[in-house]
Amino acid sequence: MNEKVNSGSRNVAIVGPYLSGKTTLLESLLFVAGAISRKGSVKDGNTVGDSAQEARDRQMSVEVGAASTEYNGTRFTFIDCPGSVEFAQETYNALIGVDAAIVVCEPINDRVLTLAPLFKFLDDWEIPHLVFVNKMDRANIHVLETLHALKAVSSRPLVAHQYPIMRGEQLIGFIDLVTEQAYHYHPGAPADPVPFPEELKEEEHIARAEMLEALANFDDHLLEELLEDIEPPQEEILKDLKMELGADLVVPVFFGVAEQDYGVRPLLEALVREAPEPETTAERRLRGTKTGDTTVAQVLKTYYTPQGGKLSLVRVWQGKLTDGIVLNGIRTGGIYRMMGQQLQQINQAGAGEIVALSRMEGIKTGDTLSTNQQSAIELPKAEQLEPVYALAITPEKRNDEVKLSGALSKLLEEDPSLAWEQHGDTHEVIFWGQGEIHLQVALDRLRRKYNLPMTTHLPQVPYKETIRKPTSSVHGRYKHQSGGHGQFGDVYLDIKPLARGEGFNFNETIVGGVVPKQYIPGVEMGVREFLAHGPLGFPVVDVAVTLTNGSYHSVDSSEQAFKQAARLAMQTGIPQCQPTLLEPIIRVQVTTPSEFTSKVMQLVTGRRGQILGYEAIHDWQGWDSITAYLPQAEMQNFIVELRSQTLGVGSFHWEFDHLQEVPDKLAERILTTNSGNGGNGNSK
Repeated sequence: MNEKVNSGSRNVAIVGPYLSGKTTLLESLLFVAGAISRKGSVKDGNTVGDSAQEARDRQMSVEVGAASTEYNGTRFTFIDCPGSVEFAQETYNALIGVDAAIVVCEPINDRVLTLAPLFKFLDDWEIPHLVFVNKMDRANIHVLETLHALKAVSSRPLVAHQYPIMRGEQLIGFIDLVTEQAYHYHPGAPADPVPFPEELKEEEHIARAEMLEALANFDDHLLEELLEDIEPPQEEILKDLKMELGADLVVPVFFGVAEQDYGVRPLLEALVREAPEPETTAERRLRGTKTGDTTVAQVLKTYYTPQGGKLSLVRVWQGKLTDGIVLNGIRTGGIYRMMGQQLQQINQAGAGEIVALSRMEGIKTGDTLSTNQQSAIELPKAEQLEPVYALAITPEKRNDEVKLSGALSKLLEEDPSLAWEQHGDTHEVIFWGQGEIHLQVALDRLRRKYNLPMTTHLPQVPYKETIRKPTSSVHGRYKHQSGGHGQFGDVYLDIKPLARGEGFNFNETIVGGVVPKQYIPGVEMGVREFLAHGPLGFPVVDVAVTLTNGSYHSVDSSEQAFKQAARLAMQTGIPQCQPTLLEPIIRVQVTTPSEFTSKVMQLVTGRRGQILGYEAIHDWQGWDSITAYLPQAEMQNFIVELRSQTLGVGSFHWEFDHLQEVPDKLAERILTTNSGNGGNGNSK
């Protein structure tokens, strides 16, 4: 417990599911390190991690927060990450810039599965991580069962670094499995060495043997010692823990109660002793990238603050940042260390530090920054999550429409997992995100930061129309006389359906100039204008129209007159072709734990979906991928139900696939709704 620590710095992310106690752990870490004199609480809304108003309103983290401090000669920058799956993009963007991550979880075995996507991301990116089992003051905790549940969702071996000492439901101390020294906890003070509790000897022996065997898988010398029943030196065990944690080969497990600071000091000391140094992380991240001697940094998070304007949270990978340095052609406005929303200005930051830069206009989250003006350097960044939930938004004040696109652009800089579009068919502004809470937080920011309150509703479904049978020689004549030159156009059209997905085709078979060539474009324009809003109220697709005959007047005819004649012909002809309603069909690929596969398939078929197939994911044991077609009208709350069926870990990718006829009964309901609201209806 009192070993000499290394100097230097460590950047550590605190991650884990919602309600696992991450923000409380950060408060405890800062308190134990002496960075704060009094701990805040999530309930009271005065923690360092949840400094944003949107987080305090909901008593949950909604964005990445940073806090820097020193502990026993080592500078730490802790990155507090949101736990809700709806804010996973924030977490993933930040994780690529840290040296290690603390995965916080509760000792509730049924909920351990929620860690699986996080473990996979950490392992895919080779990010060293350890587990802190929080809230060890719960009732009916079985330590070995908790360890077994954790091992089932991690592709890396989990090794207990300590064994908790319980008295009833209370955590009172721990046994260090390296030294086999027992310690007793005291509120607000370091733990004291105490005699080894003999009643735990068998359980501690099993846990320690498993730790040593896991380490021996990567150290032949340690394996020989174990086979010959030689007790390995403590220094060798610690060396192996450091080496194998740093290479993301094993995952050490710690236990504690963050609210009481229990287990926090051993955790801090293990981070100093065993977490990889920034140079090791930089070597791994920069591998294969030609950087030369230039300064290189990467943006982990973007903030727009009321006081300081734009701030970019960056990890310095190589070189150093100095006041006024030019990165990617932009001069920085200042360098700051962060403690929640409090900023401490500094003159420079060296390799391995995480700091905030001000006024980096045009720079986005994930961007690589460098002093090399000759060629751009681009480091890998977290994959951008696809949006899965949408709302149509409208400013409460009509005059605010001109400000909306600028404000939305800033929101997207802060949070790249948001998206927006002006829909071409429904003309709505569609706001996309990762879930209902995610969008509500973004809408709160629009109101608070940019004074742009919004009204919202479910997006309209972009239905289309088509026809089932052809008709020919449909006549349209437009004749109008009002003094002077009149208007005259006369056309005959053939209308027929096309195969699904072929769109629109216009032809003419005019012989003898009965419709002069200069008027034919007007005929096509009239046809297109009619098809943009068909008899059922929606755009008409997959139709071929041929101009076959007509007549004109040498004085009164014009392109405009033939356009009107074509519209009249279409107005007569399309209802004769058995118009029918089409709905967009989405191809979805759902990812779920295998134990929920049957439930997810029932969810899909219950929403008029068609299962195309499913298979095990080859690089993710115990997870399946289900491919299906789903009507877009059934997609609105699909992510909500999917998460409720899969402990919050189910996800999906989607893309438009084709248009399909709507069943007759449903079509009647849609058309009734559409006629009732005077616009493009929504079947939900």
